[in-house]
Amino acid sequence: MNRILVADALAPEGLDVFKAAAGVAVDVKVGMKPDELVRAVPGYQALVVRSASQVTAAVIEAGRDLKVVGRAGIGVDNVDLDAASKRGVLVMNTPLGNATAAAEHTIALLFAASRMVPQATASMKAGKWEKSKFMGRELFGKTLGIVGLGNIGRIVADRARGLKMKVVAYDPFLSKEAAARLEITPVTLDELWARADYFTFHTPLTDETRNLVRRDTIARMKDGVVIVNCARGGIVNEVDLAEALKAGKVAAAALDVFEKEPPGASPLFELSNFICTPHLGASTGEAQVAVSVGIAEQIVAYLNDGIIAGAVNVPSLSREVLDALGAYLPLARKLGSLAGQLTRGGASRLTLEFDGEIAERATAPLTNAMVEGYLATHLEGAQVNFVNAPIIARERGLDVIEAKSARAKDYASQITLRVRQDGTETLLVQGTLFGKNEPRLTRINEYRFEAVPEGPILIVHNHDKPGVIGAVGTHLGARGINISRMQLGLVKERAAAVALWSIDAPASDAVLAELRVLPHIISVTQVVL
Repeated sequence: MNRILVADALAPEGLDVFKAAAGVAVDVKVGMKPDELVRAVPGYQALVVRSASQVTAAVIEAGRDLKVVGRAGIGVDNVDLDAASKRGVLVMNTPLGNATAAAEHTIALLFAASRMVPQATASMKAGKWEKSKFMGRELFGKTLGIVGLGNIGRIVADRARGLKMKVVAYDPFLSKEAAARLEITPVTLDELWARADYFTFHTPLTDETRNLVRRDTIARMKDGVVIVNCARGGIVNEVDLAEALKAGKVAAAALDVFEKEPPGASPLFELSNFICTPHLGASTGEAQVAVSVGIAEQIVAYLNDGIIAGAVNVPSLSREVLDALGAYLPLARKLGSLAGQLTRGGASRLTLEFDGEIAERATAPLTNAMVEGYLATHLEGAQVNFVNAPIIARERGLDVIEAKSARAKDYASQITLRVRQDGTETLLVQGTLFGKNEPRLTRINEYRFEAVPEGPILIVHNHDKPGVIGAVGTHLGARGINISRMQLGLVKERAAAVALWSIDAPASDAVLAELRVLPHIISVTQVVL
C-alpha cells in the first residue's frame, strides 16, 4: 500500500481520485509549518503540495520512503529539485491544468492596463466622474512581444491573434515550423525589445530569466510600452520598472507576481499607471479542479503503473511511450546490470547504440534505465533509480553517450552497450526483443547467442574442446543445481566459446571455484538479472 500525504488544499474532486484508486491510502494534513512537515513526511511514498508548503532538502531527507512529489500547478519553485533528484524522488507538476486560466488572466491585465479599468473603478467609487482622465488605447493592430512559447504562451498568442494583434515571440526552443503553425513571428530577444508595443512573459524563473526586464532592456524598448507579467516574480526588476513608469518610458504595467510574496511596501504601489493582482493567474474554479484531479491521476498512475506524466526532473513516460517501448525498458536495464556485473572497477564512458526501428522512438528513458542498471551493481546500499541515475553518473565523471542508426545489422531493432575503461573498450553487450516482446541477450563481445536475460546465469568461457559442456552440466547436477536453459556462443577462429547457463538458484562461491578448475575452463562468472 502506497501512502500519500496531501499537505496543501486540493479540490474535493482530486481527493476523490485518491480515495477511489486501488493500492493507495491518502492523508490530508493542511497548514503544517516547515518543521511539522519534516516530522510528518516519513513513511509516505508520495507528497502532494501546491504553493504554500516548502519541500526543502530537509523534507526530502526526512522522506526516506518518498517516490514522488506532486505539485498541483505549474511552478515548482517551492520544491528543492536538486535534493529530490539526487535522492531519486520524481517531481511532477500539472503544466496543462491551469494554462488557460493563466493565459486569460494575462489577457485580462492587458485590457485592464490599456483601458485603466482599476483606476477608473476606484475613481468612481470615490464619487468622481473623471471621464477625460482615463483615455485608453486599443489592442487592435498593436504588436505583442511574448517571451516563452510553452503551454501558456501559446494560448496567449492565440488569444492575441484573435484580438487582431501582431505577435512576435522569443523562445530558444521554438522552431520555424512551429512558429508558422502558430502564425507568429519568431525573433531574437534584441528584436523583441525593439518591435513590441506590449510585453508578456511565460517562462520559469532561472538564472537566464531573472531580472530579464531591467533598466538596460527597458531602454531598448519603444517609448510608451505596456509590460505584463503573470509568470514568476523576479523576471521583472521591480525597482527598475518603477523608475521607468515614473519617467513615462513604460506607459503602464501590470504584475500578478512579485519577487517577494506578499511583496510588502513597494514603490510600484504609489504609481497610478501600475496595476496588480495577488498571484491570481491560476485562481479559477475550473483550474483548481483541473490541477487537483490532474496531479492525483498522475501520482496514482506512477505509483500503480509506472507511468510518468508532467515530470520536471526525468523524461516523461506516458502510456503511449510505455506501450511503444514495451520490453525495451527492462532490456536496457538488464543490459546495464549485466555490463556492471561483468566489469571490474568504474567505467569512464557508456555508449548506448540504438539500431533499427527502435532508433525512431523516444530513447532517453531507455538510456536512463540502462544507467540505472549499471550503477546499481557498483553502488551497493545506495538508492539508484530511474530518476537519479543520470545525476549520479555525472557526479562520478561517467560519460553517457547515445548513438542512433536507422539500420540494424542482425535484427529489426537492437540495443548495444559499450563500456569504456581507462581509454579502452572493455565490454560490449547487445540485446533485442523476440516474438511478443521477449527480451533476449544476443551478444557478449564477439560471442553471439540468443539467451533469456533472467535470473541467475553462469557465464562460462572455455576452450572449444570436447566434453566441456558435459563436464559443467554433470558438476552442476551433482551439486543439486537445476539447469533451466543453456545457450552457446562460439568463435571458431579463436577455438573458444562462451556458454550461458541459466540456473534456478544462485550457485555458491564454492561451486564457482570448483567449476573454474575443470579442464579447458578459462573463466566462470555468475550474474543475476
